[in-house]
Amino acid sequence: MPNSTANFGITTREFWQKLSQPTDSTLSNAILAILVFAESIVCVFWIFTLSGLGEGYAMMALVPYIYIIISYVSLLIFYRSKRFEYFTFTQLVMLLVMPFFMQWVIGGYEASSGIAIWAILSPIGALMILGTKQSTPWFVLFLLLAALSWKLNYLFSGSSLPIPTNIKDTFFLMNIIGTACILYAVMRYFQSQKERTLLALNLEKARSERLLLNILPKSIANRLKNNDMRIADSHESVTILFADIVGFTAMTAAMPPAALVDLLSQLFSRFDRLADQYDLEKIKTIGDGYMVVGGAPMGRDDHATVIAQLALEMQFALTAFNAETGKALQMRIGISSGAVVAGVIGTSKFAYDIWGDPVNMASRMEKTGLPDTIQVSEFTYHLLKANHTLDPRGLIEIKGKGAVNTYFLKS
Repeated sequence: MPNSTANFGITTREFWQKLSQPTDSTLSNAILAILVFAESIVCVFWIFTLSGLGEGYAMMALVPYIYIIISYVSLLIFYRSKRFEYFTFTQLVMLLVMPFFMQWVIGGYEASSGIAIWAILSPIGALMILGTKQSTPWFVLFLLLAALSWKLNYLFSGSSLPIPTNIKDTFFLMNIIGTACILYAVMRYFQSQKERTLLALNLEKARSERLLLNILPKSIANRLKNNDMRIADSHESVTILFADIVGFTAMTAAMPPAALVDLLSQLFSRFDRLADQYDLEKIKTIGDGYMVVGGAPMGRDDHATVIAQLALEMQFALTAFNAETGKALQMRIGISSGAVVAGVIGTSKFAYDIWGDPVNMASRMEKTGLPDTIQVSEFTYHLLKANHTLDPRGLIEIKGKGAVNTYFLKS
């Protein structure tokens, strides 16, 4: 018990690297669906508008018609085959090429009212779906097609069919408002999902930090978060307390496991609140054993005094607990002081622990103590004798130490 390390089943890096894992593809799929659906609606408008101008404009109307067919056939194929990456690639290509091709067929920038602006949806979609690095080629292709359209615009405009002014004005308005609305809708959806993700991330981070602080002292947790993976500190003077329930082995045989765990949890929760009240560091519980240290990881001059106060309060808490539950639990408490080493070892199932002769001595003070007493070592006695009442017990045989003087803390 004195030098063992509690296992919590979690690694230091898992707390902080786990939160940076990428999210699932639902956001990307939703953004692609918005782009395809919006472009499909616009294509229907183009088909009916251009078809209404006469048979000579059928070729113009054929381009958006082909886009709709390819889009939804590819959706059917790739949905059934579960190859969504191919569907994404196909749609980005169609979003990029189709507006430029329509502009060329209609007759260049002026005749089409700059319909090629719709192609910007392709690199924007790639940016939000594929990420910054993979979206760069799509934007470069957009710029190249725009430059090509500008360079060859005289060829396209020379073979253009006449477009009524009201139709050109309508196209111009739709090209500006349509692309603006779709971009705003997509970016708004993207931002809302980003805000939800950040909120969930912050909540998860806060939950993880609370969990970490239930395992480690705050100062140690902060050092781990700063990638200080080798934590070992020397403390010249601390005081350690061990507490143990008398007759616990017999209780385990007489009580159902759930009831036994619930009993210990209720009692130790009271001890936890007392330790927090006195700003002491609970090290661990092992079975019915409870270990607390004063003076580590943050040093304090009154470590012995405050541990002694905690021990007395724990006795009062046990008395109140027995009165409330009808139990007759008894407890032994051992206390010792001195220099220790404290730290975190390993990267798996880590825990903050302390090592040194005072730890072993405090454990021996508890094991050789009497029920409902607080036995302290001679080192701790000299730290407490000025302001506490202690009764000498005399020489007690301690394993590895021989006969040593011990004392009972009374008040």
